[in-house]
Amino acid sequence: MKNTPISPEKPASGTPVSTWARLSLVWRMTRPAFLLLTVVACVLGTATAAACGCGLDLPLALGAMALAVLAHAAGNVLNDLHDARNGADAANTDGIFPFTGGSRLIQTGAVSEQQTAELAKALLVFLVPAGLLLAVKAGGGVLLLGMAGLLLAWAYSAPPLKLVSRGLGELTVALVWFLVVVGADYVQRRQFFVIPASAAAGFALMVGALLLINGFPDAAADARVGKRTLVVRLGPVAAGALYGLLVLGAHAWLAASVWLLIPPEPALWGLVSLPFSLAALAWLLTHLHRPQQLKPALALTVAATLLHGLGMAWGFAQMARLH
Repeated sequence: MKNTPISPEKPASGTPVSTWARLSLVWRMTRPAFLLLTVVACVLGTATAAACGCGLDLPLALGAMALAVLAHAAGNVLNDLHDARNGADAANTDGIFPFTGGSRLIQTGAVSEQQTAELAKALLVFLVPAGLLLAVKAGGGVLLLGMAGLLLAWAYSAPPLKLVSRGLGELTVALVWFLVVVGADYVQRRQFFVIPASAAAGFALMVGALLLINGFPDAAADARVGKRTLVVRLGPVAAGALYGLLVLGAHAWLAASVWLLIPPEPALWGLVSLPFSLAALAWLLTHLHRPQQLKPALALTVAATLLHGLGMAWGFAQMARLH
């Protein structure tokens, strides 16, 4: 259904919109469908701590999750802002919504670049003191992880670094979600440990693959505005091969790490995502040169990424019940 351009203050009729309508618009600006990825990462990190007998401080876990989700939202808003400024989203008329092409709210006139910038600033301003409070409760490591995550979220889209335009977007988001899992564990454990890092590594590979496949429908528009993402740089064939390496590597790492006795055997529940990843890979390789037909592969990749994290979390949760 086509979006109708409206102002966040007044609709097309010229009458003021309700507070609920404005809040709904702000919610859409954060691209909420993708925030579930951060929820799953936090659930996974919390489960790894509980499985090791660290207990569960539920208020602290929920607070850490809320801050991680807000940080993710800020990153999404920043990405929309800078893709509007560099022309990538305006040029992208072939994106597969809601998977690619941003929220499209600036392009449809629903919000302005200034309003988008103000929302990003408001989220970041809130996150700083809230993160400091969480660090007081959970330890200084949270502060280090949070600062690193926010820096990467900013550097992903914003000049002068613009990491996504340098072919480093997939590595950046993989690192961010690695930190989210480790951070959720740290909040409960109060120290860094190898088991959450092992679980986070596989999940991070899946997130990197998700960003990579999302770049296929956007590649032509990105190339026109000089946004040289990894798909633009590699081309569809090499990028498709890399996608396969990432998703197969994530599952192989989980199996190998359990064999090496790093996470417990129940973590193998994460392999429930393998059929979805294989189906997505097969569809991608079949339609490499027809990116507008990749919607099933995009949906399968989202499902696989969420199931990989939730499957591992379920396995760790079964261990936690024994403590």
